[in-house]
Amino acid sequence: METGRASKTALGVAIRRAAHQIMERPRILDDPIALRLIGSGFARGMERAMHPVGRDFRAFMAVRSRYVEDQLAAAVAQGVTQYVVLGAGLETFAYRNPFPELRVFEVDFPATQEWKRAMLAEAGIELPHSLTFVALDFEHHTLAEGLAEAGFDARRSAFFGWLGVVPYLTLEAFRATLEAIAQLPAGSGVGFDYALAPETLSPIGRKAFDALAGRVAANGEPFQLFFTPETLESELRRAGFQRSEQLDSDQLNDLYFKDRADGLKLSAVKLGMVATAWV
Repeated sequence: METGRASKTALGVAIRRAAHQIMERPRILDDPIALRLIGSGFARGMERAMHPVGRDFRAFMAVRSRYVEDQLAAAVAQGVTQYVVLGAGLETFAYRNPFPELRVFEVDFPATQEWKRAMLAEAGIELPHSLTFVALDFEHHTLAEGLAEAGFDARRSAFFGWLGVVPYLTLEAFRATLEAIAQLPAGSGVGFDYALAPETLSPIGRKAFDALAGRVAANGEPFQLFFTPETLESELRRAGFQRSEQLDSDQLNDLYFKDRADGLKLSAVKLGMVATAWV
C-alpha cells in the first residue's frame, strides 16, 4: 500500500464484516459497530458483499477476527492489559472493548488513520478513553519507537492483532515485526492470518487465489508474502517465540461453524490460515 492514501482493501473487509451482521444468524463475530461505521454511504458495496457468491469470503473475514479476539481474551485472563492492533484499518474492537483494564493501540499509516477518524466522526462513534491512535510512517520510525512515543509500556506483556496485513508485506518487514514482539516479556503474543503459498493450492484454490490477487493488485495493494505451515513455524522459532498454533479452514470450521442450521462454513478453497505465537 502507498503511504500517502487510505486503504481500499480495509474498506472492503469492513463492508464484509458489516454484511455478516445482517446475513448470518447466529453471528460468528458480533460487531454492531461495523454497521454504524459503514453507514449508508456504501450501499453498492454492501449489496455485493451480501451476495451468496461472497458468503465464503464473508465467513472468513468474520472468523479470523473472532479467532484473534478469542486469543486476546485468553491473554487478558492471564493478566495482559495492552492490545496493539497492527494495520488497524477499519477494525472496530476498540469501540466495543469489553475489558475495562485493557488499553488499545491502533497502529496504521497516517492517511488510513485520518480517513478512519473522519468515518468515526461522521458515524457519531465516540473514541474510548482506552484507545490510543499510533499514526506510524514506517519509513521514518520503527514499530517500537512509534509505540513508545504513544505510551506503550514495553516492560509489560501485550497481545498483538495483525489481520489482513501479512500477505502485503515483504519478508524483511514481517521478520522485523515478529522480532519486535518477541522481545517483549513472557506472556506476550500475536494473532494473525497468512496466505498459503500459491503453488501448494488445489486447482480450484489457485483459480480463486488468482482472481483475488488480481483484484487487490488493481487496488495498488498486491500480495507479496506467502508461507506453508512449515515455513511459518520456522519463522516464528527464528524470531524467538516459544510456542504457537496454526489453524486451517477445517479446524476453524470445527471450532466456529459446527452444527449451524444455515450451513455456513469455510469452503474447501483454503487460501489462508490463522496463527497465534506466544513469547
